[in-house]
Amino acid sequence: MGVVNMDAKLAKIAGHWQPGVVARLNDYEVKLVKVHGDFVWHSHDDTDELFVVHKGEINIQFRNRDNWVRAGELFVVPKGVEHRPCAPAECEMMLIEPRGVVNTGDAGGDRTYAPQWLE
Repeated sequence: MGVVNMDAKLAKIAGHWQPGVVARLNDYEVKLVKVHGDFVWHSHDDTDELFVVHKGEINIQFRNRDNWVRAGELFVVPKGVEHRPCAPAECEMMLIEPRGVVNTGDAGGDRTYAPQWLE
C-alpha cells in the first residue's frame, strides 16, 4: 500500500497505447496510459470502459458522433458500444477496468498490449 504519484508513473511509460497497472481494487486494475494518434475501432462486450483524462484531451469517436474529453474530465463507454479513441496530441489517462480486459476489445490486432505492473 502506498500513494501512487501519477506523474512519476506516467514518466515510466515509453510507448503510446501501452497501459501500465499502478493499483488493484477488488477485481479491477487501475491503469495509466499515454495515447497519441488514432486507436482501433473496437468494443468490449462484457464491461463498460472508463476514461479519466489527466493531461491533454481525447476524442472518443462513435460511428455517429464525437465526444471530446479533456483534462479533469471522465467519460464512460457502455459495454458493447463500438468506439475509437483518438488523440491529436499526447494525452495521459487513467483507466479502471476489470482484470484481464484486452485493450483492443473484440478487434485484436497489433495494437493489443498486455499491461505490465509499473514499479
